Amino acid sequence: MEKFQEELRKFARLAVKTGVNLQKGQGLVIAAPIEAARFANKVTEEAYKAGARDVHLEWLDDTTRLLRFQHAPLEALKNPAPWKFYAENEAVKDNYAFLSIYGPNPDLLEEVDGARVAAYMRSAGKNSATFREYMMNNRVQWSIIAYPTVAWTKKVFPDQPIARGQELLMKEILRISRVAGHEDPVAAWKEHDRKLHTVKDFLNARKFKKLIYSAPGTHLTIGLPEGHIWCGGDESSEAGVPFNANIPTEEVFTLPDKRGVNGTVSSTMPLNYDGKVIDHFSVTFKDGAVVAFKAEKGEEALRHLIEVDEGSCRLGEVALVPHHSPVSESGLIFYNTLFDENASCHLALGKAYPTCAEGGSTMDQAQLDQAGINNSIVHEDFMVGSEALDIDGVQTDGTQVPVFRKGEWALPMN
Repeated sequence: MEKFQEELRKFARLAVKTGVNLQKGQGLVIAAPIEAARFANKVTEEAYKAGARDVHLEWLDDTTRLLRFQHAPLEALKNPAPWKFYAENEAVKDNYAFLSIYGPNPDLLEEVDGARVAAYMRSAGKNSATFREYMMNNRVQWSIIAYPTVAWTKKVFPDQPIARGQELLMKEILRISRVAGHEDPVAAWKEHDRKLHTVKDFLNARKFKKLIYSAPGTHLTIGLPEGHIWCGGDESSEAGVPFNANIPTEEVFTLPDKRGVNGTVSSTMPLNYDGKVIDHFSVTFKDGAVVAFKAEKGEEALRHLIEVDEGSCRLGEVALVPHHSPVSESGLIFYNTLFDENASCHLALGKAYPTCAEGGSTMDQAQLDQAGINNSIVHEDFMVGSEALDIDGVQTDGTQVPVFRKGEWALPMN
């Protein structure tokens, strides 16, 4: 128990030092489920030790969220009070860093009318526009870590008693997040970031004009815009402060040309989208837009995702992850995108990160659109990688270069 508590302390310190990399005199907002209160308090203590001037806790409760979607008037879901979003929009302007302690219930909204959820998500996205703009452009530091809530634990370990399941899930979180087994997790992450930077630097030097995906159920071509940038590992805020947006992360990623995606891609893992599970689905694109889709489970939720706005039917991210990663080696399906996306190559419907384009952070919306950089109020990752996935990069002269073979890197990076 003493060792476990020390690992939790290291995890809290990692979130502050490596996740958001909180600077002395900076404020921090922590969004956390009520179940994670004790751990959130450890993070708060570490933040003040690091010199935080203020730590603000936003408590999340799934029961309250469910009740809203079940019983609130539809008009209230379509038009939530703008003041509810005022704090986060103002906090980013005040240079607060943001940390999310994430432990979702994958089935929370399974029985709720998807149209009610979609109505709220559209309006919430519009009301949070300032917050999203700061996050997507890395104008402040932000990070996401995980905590094993009861509902999430039941989904991952349905046959285990709750206490034992949470213990097992927390052990996996700590292992995958490079806390367990490392005397100094902060130093371990510096080495991990270095390796990811090596991969992204290699891809950036290649300047591929498109990627070709081939796997069972997948035949997809993704155009890459001129000036695209591969990112991975730690990034830097507008003030030049390095931070890790996701703990864990195993990906390198860039943005596609929103007009240049053609073909069909099939999912390889379930997607938890706002309290509903979408599984065994495929999406077909033509000239960048979704023209057909199907799902064995959650097809209505998939439709609502694709129809959120004009940009939610187009891709905003292309991410490469080797099939053998600390996440995939667990042998678990986490029903949590923070983990599942780091077990598999993935794509994202919706908004692109402007930081993945040369000069993207300084472009206005008209310039981003002209450059083929997608915009939306959503950004939703879905997993497409497997041990059967091959990816080729096409250079400007038409030469095809193997990037992935059978789910693993094929580039000569050593």
